[in-house]
Order: sequence, then structure tokens, then C-alpha cells
Amino acid sequence: MSITTFHDTAAQAVDGITDGATVLVGGFGMAGMPVTLIDALIDQGATDLTVVSNNAGNGDTGLAALLAKRRVRKVICSFPRQSDSWVFDGLYRDGNIELEVVPQGTLAERMRAAGAGIGGFYCPTGVGTLLAEGKEVREIDGRTHVLEFPIRGDVALIGAHTADRMGNLMYRKTARNFGPVMATAADTTIVQVNTIVDTGTLDPEAVVTPSIYVDRIVAVQS
Repeated sequence: MSITTFHDTAAQAVDGITDGATVLVGGFGMAGMPVTLIDALIDQGATDLTVVSNNAGNGDTGLAALLAKRRVRKVICSFPRQSDSWVFDGLYRDGNIELEVVPQGTLAERMRAAGAGIGGFYCPTGVGTLLAEGKEVREIDGRTHVLEFPIRGDVALIGAHTADRMGNLMYRKTARNFGPVMATAADTTIVQVNTIVDTGTLDPEAVVTPSIYVDRIVAVQS
């Protein structure tokens, strides 16, 4: 059972992340992006990372800043190219980073499968495209499916809105899209929150990520 620890600084929270780690990074664009934790990871110095996220960074901050420091070997994401993904775009065009594109729903389900202890699942998304090349296929109810495997992280860095003193989490709006599944799929889940409240303050029905999935928390200024 996880015992959540609370840290005074983001540097303390990300201590111990090793070179070569697989890091799940929350966010839906910048919504829920744990920018303070990523900045601390940049200062911490871990390199040769595999990053799993919805997209490949926005502008020059957050995940894009980590990419710009050449700390990431591979990105697994759904949306690698958008109007403000110029850092990733430059690295990829120059052959300085690897990319695995995964459809958005499949990406979320692969992490959910890791958290649930599922060894794999069949999904129709991507059938007949380059994304299905080399994958096992099976017909289910007259429809072709491809076999997908879980994605587990060594570390998850996620942003939530509020935590209580046990480590239960609440999110805001689209920040919830990937944070909850990432929290279940990592060996160590590290969370930045806006506010920490006393245990018993949160409505249990509003808790999205229970404390059992949360290892470290740091409060940051919004």
C-alpha cells in the first residue's frame, strides 16, 4: 500500500528519477501539465528518458522545455505535431528523437490496462493503417482488431487541483483526461497540486484518484 509523502519543493518530489526511466506526463495540452515538476526534473538532470504524454509539448515550456534540453530519447504520444510543437518538430526532423504514435483512446487504455494488471487487449482502432503494422490481428464479432499491450511507467508526473492530507486527488476539467490513468500505471506517482486541504474536507464522491495510487505531492503556486 502506498503511503503518500508531502514535499516542500518540487526538487524534493522528483528526487531519484533515474536515467533511462519511462515517465508518464499528464496534461491535455497545457491543461493539467505539471510544469513545476518538469522544470524540477530538468534541474535534476535525468536523461535518456522515454516520455508518454498526450502530445509532444507546447511552445517552449513544460514538456517542450524538457525536450529542448535533449533529455528525451523517445516520445509516445497521440498528437506529436501541432501549431506550437516546434521543439519536437525540429528534433524529429533532425533525427534526434524517436516517436511512437498511439491513437488517443488507445493510449489511455494502454495505461489503464497497466494499472489494472491486464496483459493486453484487442482494439479496432488503427486497423488497416501503418499504426497496425506488425501487430497481431484477430476478428471479433466480424470486425478486425489489433492486439495492444499495456504502457507502464517508472514514474508519473501529473497535475491535480486539490489533494487532502491522505493524498486523495481532485482535478479540474480537462486536467482529468490522463492524470487518473497515469497515476495507476506508474511505479511512483508524483503530483503537483494547487491546494492541500485537511483530510475529510473533500467530498468522497468527488475524489478521482484515491491516495493508494499517490506517492509524492508538492503544492505549487497556480
